[in-house]
Amino acid sequence: MTAASTTSPREDRIPWAAMAGIIATVTVFAVAQGLTYPLLSFILERQGIPSGLIGLSAAMTPLGFIISAPLIPRLSRGVGGARLAILCSILAALTLVAIAWIQQVWAWMPLRFLLGFFANPLYVISETWLITITPAPRRGRILGLYSSIVSAGFSVGPLSLCLAGTEGWPPFIIGVSAFLACGLIMLAVAPRLPDMPDDGKGTSVGGFFALAPLLLFAVFTAAAFEQVMLSLFAVYGAALGSAEGRIASLITCFVAGNAVLQILLGRAAERFGAARTMLFCVLACLTGCLLLAFIFNTWLVWPLVFVWGGVSFGLYTTSLIELGERFNGQTVVAGNAAFAFAWGIGGMAGSPAAGLAMQLIGHQGLPLSLGLLSGVLALLLWVEARHHL
Repeated sequence: MTAASTTSPREDRIPWAAMAGIIATVTVFAVAQGLTYPLLSFILERQGIPSGLIGLSAAMTPLGFIISAPLIPRLSRGVGGARLAILCSILAALTLVAIAWIQQVWAWMPLRFLLGFFANPLYVISETWLITITPAPRRGRILGLYSSIVSAGFSVGPLSLCLAGTEGWPPFIIGVSAFLACGLIMLAVAPRLPDMPDDGKGTSVGGFFALAPLLLFAVFTAAAFEQVMLSLFAVYGAALGSAEGRIASLITCFVAGNAVLQILLGRAAERFGAARTMLFCVLACLTGCLLLAFIFNTWLVWPLVFVWGGVSFGLYTTSLIELGERFNGQTVVAGNAAFAFAWGIGGMAGSPAAGLAMQLIGHQGLPLSLGLLSGVLALLLWVEARHHL
């Protein structure tokens, strides 16, 4: 294990300008991604596409995450972090134009793959920058702030569907504009951004799996929750007779929980430890899975999905905090890329698995599949905690 340094010349100051640029860039990018998942699911649902195939289509984006992840450490060193992020923003915008132009489920498969392939480097680069420049005593709250603001960007995406609708070019124009704005912001702040860390012994993405397998499984679980909710909650709600507007609003509420709760979870990680906070998050996820079926058609579903959204993404936030606490240098770059790989695996496996469960046992396959995943992670975290007592 590579131990993180306990002292740094940056401990006494925070480079707010660089942080603001990093967070603003990823937030605008998140707006476009948050819009894309439910929009494409609504379109496929109207075309009469089965839920399993809708889930498979959604899985193409995390597949792009998986394939691109091992390439990111070398690309970021060769091309430069800022240049790579700007290029990815432009290519993602062009890919979304192609998706809008060709609205056919099989044509969307490779295009959604490319969308994930181009999106992934920006997240890895941005989170590596943040971990590198954040003072250790404030890491929890600042990474929580990052997660909150980026999640707010995701929530704006589905919310924009309430305004722009889900038909024609208007929603796609919002997404393309957000991708291009991301590149412009990055171009403006590039001179203030640090170089990618190159100190310490290099670690591959595969090698990082041996260093922190439980962190990566937590990232896997967080990804499965997000991808399933964004891609299949529309199908779940439709099966229970909810209108598209209500479903879109519930998805927005789910993602808004991320935006509000990550700062609180970051502070909790500073006070009680990231591992304990992660265990709390997964137990809350499991509780939400057990309650969803009983309260979906009542007002209680709103606070449930709000908290559910916060604690499910909190698994990623607490994993990111632990990454910064336990590792440094090139290991952080490899760790972030491994997180992206695990996120891609979780998203890719989660959507088809939940979609298949819904086809086999009905719409309640969604909370049941997510509940099973939460239970496994909770058990592993409990065993790990007992091992360290």
